[in-house]
Amino acid sequence: MTTLRSLLFMVTLAVVTISYASYIILAGKWIGPSGCLAVASNWSYVLVRALKTLCGLNHRVTGLENLPTEPCILMCKHQSAWETIAVPGLIVGPQAWVLKKELMAIPFFGWALRRCRPIAIDRKTNRQALRQLLREGQAYLSEGYSILVFPEGTRVPVGARAPFNIGGAILAEKAGAPIVPIAHNAGVFWKRRGLRKLPGCIELVVGPPIQSRGRSAKEINTLAETWINETVDALPRSV
Repeated sequence: MTTLRSLLFMVTLAVVTISYASYIILAGKWIGPSGCLAVASNWSYVLVRALKTLCGLNHRVTGLENLPTEPCILMCKHQSAWETIAVPGLIVGPQAWVLKKELMAIPFFGWALRRCRPIAIDRKTNRQALRQLLREGQAYLSEGYSILVFPEGTRVPVGARAPFNIGGAILAEKAGAPIVPIAHNAGVFWKRRGLRKLPGCIELVVGPPIQSRGRSAKEINTLAETWINETVDALPRSV
């Protein structure tokens, strides 16, 4: 039954994504980037609801009061596809997403992403990618956008750790923007390469802001990495 429900969700994911992406592609020129982001947020909400209805997979968010009123860098744990769908809708406010440029080539989904103006980097060109992140990231922060980044760069299995890329911390140091760490255990219920979505409740925790002023990028990155990993370790690891 879990497999069947998961298949139904994947069909729903495809239909909903194509529908919302088509609207963004067709109307994006007139509604602008902010309108496209609002549509994307609604896409996120619909899919999160579909997960609960079809798969019995709910979520609980704590720590939203930690979100600052100023633009910040949202540094999120990366375990599954869930957070890439859910976080843009669960965290209120305009965002620019840091992602690999290969996603822009996906039919419908990638074409709609372009309308949302993400920071699409080529991970094969480290120095160029960092310069792009700093240039575009600082511009977005000055416009009131928060930056959503997955510092591990790839999905990491539950119980495993990967070093955090320092790009987000360098951006925080240069811009003087706080980092807000985000931890969760989505990988317990939605494996990084798995089809089945197990019923249960994903715990997502928004941590207190890490101030960047007067700190080096290395120190900022270490503080964020430590808080996220320790918080993830304290969350349930089984259904």
